[in-house]
Amino acid sequence: MFFQSLFGTYIEYRKVFCELKLSERQKKIVEIVKDQQPLSGEKISDLLDISRATLRSDLSFLTLVGILKATPKVGYTYSGSDLESVFFFDTFRKEVADIMTSPVLVTSDSYIQDAIITLFMYDADVIYVIDEDKLLLGIMSRKDLLRASLNSNIASTPVAVCMTRMPHIKTCHKNMNILEAAVLLQDYAIDSLPIVDQENERQILGSVTKTALLDYIIQQARSTEVNREEE
Repeated sequence: MFFQSLFGTYIEYRKVFCELKLSERQKKIVEIVKDQQPLSGEKISDLLDISRATLRSDLSFLTLVGILKATPKVGYTYSGSDLESVFFFDTFRKEVADIMTSPVLVTSDSYIQDAIITLFMYDADVIYVIDEDKLLLGIMSRKDLLRASLNSNIASTPVAVCMTRMPHIKTCHKNMNILEAAVLLQDYAIDSLPIVDQENERQILGSVTKTALLDYIIQQARSTEVNREEE
């Protein structure tokens, strides 16, 4: 529930913020206002040595997204809490390749009992089934294996009985950002995504899970809080 709540907040606004990125000039404006606030548009223009006309679109954008606040007869001030929100969207644009883990694999001739042992040996969320060419055939979650253990002879039943097969597996590529991966995880109510090669959708490169995404976001949130307190 916590994971869904956390990601749900950002996913609701992804259409607005997915492409949000400050230019170098906008970053300079933010730093100047932060250090010398309040500042008039004319003063900011003088400090950056650019025209008011050139500056106008940047100030409008920074005010619109809430990084700066414009007050009549006072000038521009810095809204630190809103800048942290922008930082979090930068965090969500990190590529899944940076947080992916090695996939836990079993071969297609394995039995369910073998898969269960492997799952708990590596404390994994899911297991991926590969063929003799090490290409992805299927995926099994903890729930899949639990159900299978209740209804079959796990020592002699092949994993093919309970796995979800290609092409019914949701996948992602290593250059996909973690917000896009989070959207897939939430929209399809799954716990893990195999990261596959763009030229060969069955060539598995790694795995990204809800747990890994949540750990990364909490780490970044704690880091942001520490940085904020040190300012």
